[in-house]
Amino acid sequence: MNNKTYLIIGGTGGIGQAMVEQLVESTANEQGNICVFATYHRSVPDFEADNLHWLQMDVSDEDSIKQGAGAIKQHRNHLDWIINCVGLLHTEQSQPEKALGQVETEFFLRSMQINALAGLLIAKHLRPLLAKSMRSTDKPAIFATISARVGSISDNKLGGWYSYRMSKAALNMGMKNLSIEWGRALKDVCVVVMQPGTVNTQLSAPFQSNVADGHLFSPAYSAECLLGVLASMTTAQSGSFVDWAGESIPW
Repeated sequence: MNNKTYLIIGGTGGIGQAMVEQLVESTANEQGNICVFATYHRSVPDFEADNLHWLQMDVSDEDSIKQGAGAIKQHRNHLDWIINCVGLLHTEQSQPEKALGQVETEFFLRSMQINALAGLLIAKHLRPLLAKSMRSTDKPAIFATISARVGSISDNKLGGWYSYRMSKAALNMGMKNLSIEWGRALKDVCVVVMQPGTVNTQLSAPFQSNVADGHLFSPAYSAECLLGVLASMTTAQSGSFVDWAGESIPW
């Protein structure tokens, strides 16, 4: 009997929404009690399905994350997959910095809060639900976070984008740390950081003119690739940084 439970954090963003739709569709006809949870920030989405539950969550607020975990526990006693799709590249007031002189404290700290700290707080409060999942070395529980290739220190050839690059590098280090801790204390959980490619979303919209032909992915394509990579993950791959095709990215 399939009793899988999935959680997509940031289920109203481009990639997150596509993941929610694909998980709901792919599991609709499966035998068992499969459930998909997804979070939204402000407005309840219109998309509905029998096995889909929407939760309000503000990842910049630890109490909101804790309340979200409590809401899940009212429906299910475990989570098998957690995928954090929330990220911040720009706001209406602030764009990625092209030079040091453009660095602003408030935007920098906001980027760190959303891109780096949130993942740790999500792991902190959802750990008990992952701990109760049915898992094995070949079919581990999944804790995945969407990162970015620009968070790779060794791959940085262009500079700029201080807040985004640094917050994603911090995210990567946090998830690597988590993979080591859980490798000792929470067996058969695969902690993985993923680069989704350049995707046609609100996040990338101001910067798409620089993308080479054929390298701008639809959210649906990126989501399908990422879910496919995660489905093939084993415990041995915990602590890895991979792209949408499953290829390793240097830290």
